[in-house]
Amino acid sequence: MKKLIVVLFASTLALASCGSSSATNLGASDFQAKTQEAGVVVLDVRTAGEFAMGHIENAININVEGMTFNSDIAQLDKTKTYAVYCHSGRRSGIAVDAMAEAGFTSLFNLEGGVEAWQSAGLSMVTQ
Repeated sequence: MKKLIVVLFASTLALASCGSSSATNLGASDFQAKTQEAGVVVLDVRTAGEFAMGHIENAININVEGMTFNSDIAQLDKTKTYAVYCHSGRRSGIAVDAMAEAGFTSLFNLEGGVEAWQSAGLSMVTQ
């Protein structure tokens, strides 16, 4: 019984550590600074409709919940740095985990998403 408890505890720790360790979470001002760095790709993982209503300047849009997300990210350069965001941070967390699994190594997630970005008074671009 003691061995079983130890094994279950170790398994729980291993699963818990798989969470969002795929990316560095940044607040709005740090994320904005990251988007200004040369070579950083800004990736909006919301729907096309949300993207059209307003997005961060120079962002590209790949819907993390779309049927082609995995094939779309497979077309991206895995050696580049990606600044990833969504509305609240939930979908971008899913996206950076999937991207890390696919071999991307330099990932930054906007903590709190567009909500945090706009609360910090930062601007969005509309189409």
